[in-house]
Amino acid sequence: MNENPQKSNTPNSSEEVDLGQLFNVIGNAFNKLMNFIASIFKAIFSVIIYTLRAVIVNIKVIIVVMILAGVLGYVLEHSKPKIYSSSMLVRPYFESKFQLVTNMSYYNALLNNQNYKTVATIFNISEEDAKQINGFEISPGPETENDKIVQYDRFVKSIDSVRAQEISFEEYIENRSIYSGDLFEITVYSKKNDIFTNLELGLNKSFTNAYSTKRMEKRDSLITIQKNNIIAQLTQVDALQKIYINVLEQESQSQATEFSIGGEGFSLSKDKSNTREFDLLNKEIELRNQLRALEEKKVDEDVFFDVISSFQKVGKNVSHWYERYSILFPIFAFILLCIIYLTRKIVIYVKNYEA
Repeated sequence: MNENPQKSNTPNSSEEVDLGQLFNVIGNAFNKLMNFIASIFKAIFSVIIYTLRAVIVNIKVIIVVMILAGVLGYVLEHSKPKIYSSSMLVRPYFESKFQLVTNMSYYNALLNNQNYKTVATIFNISEEDAKQINGFEISPGPETENDKIVQYDRFVKSIDSVRAQEISFEEYIENRSIYSGDLFEITVYSKKNDIFTNLELGLNKSFTNAYSTKRMEKRDSLITIQKNNIIAQLTQVDALQKIYINVLEQESQSQATEFSIGGEGFSLSKDKSNTREFDLLNKEIELRNQLRALEEKKVDEDVFFDVISSFQKVGKNVSHWYERYSILFPIFAFILLCIIYLTRKIVIYVKNYEA
């Protein structure tokens, strides 16, 4: 009679034991996790306290060293010669931008090699003034978003259509070269603040070379050919107009006569003389507009470059954050003190360490 109750209670007891062990395992794991997190915060707190303690104990040394470093940095900062800069904005024509960029590198090479005599000759200045020049810098000029889009559109049209689909606008803007733009900013750095306007004449020579001169001559030759062709067509139009006037005056010519100008035929039929006169007038206006456009193009681009903005007469003082020695020296001094302190503590710990 008693065997069945004992058998039924045995599984319940084992389940209770298993649940109890499970809860104990979970509780122990949770306690370990909390202790681990607490140890991390305790370690961080200890590091902060030990750091503050080291600073407070050695505060006098730290203050003295940082003050001395600040004074040294201030003296060095104000003993260095001041550097001034000025910029000019130019728009090159006839692919002269390639020569311009090359010449900037050439001028910097001359300065690095201390070849001030050549620099003075190029810019027509004294050798003493040439020694005051620190360097030249060229960068793309200011541009709007529309300018970037126009450049991208021009680039896409110049390559294969399949390849163009793989290059996004952002990729093009990020990877384009300095030669992509039409405006360039030339910056000159000098120890003398009123030398910049004297350099413009020499910089103007940076745009011309045999290639750009040849392109300009080729452009002028093409314009001359086009102008002569247009003038010849205007002469024919003028002759036809005179013939129409004679036809209207005499009213005797019955046979249709046709003339051709630039591939267009004009008939001297009596019943259409008024209409054809109007066509001739439109043709003359069109030809004269083309002639005017050629003249304007030659006038607009009759030089190798245009100066959009010239050098300022007095340059502005150039100051970089890494030249603020009065601030940087105290920071470096504090870091050096920290390194010395840590090194000293490590050495003491190693000497006293026992395995």
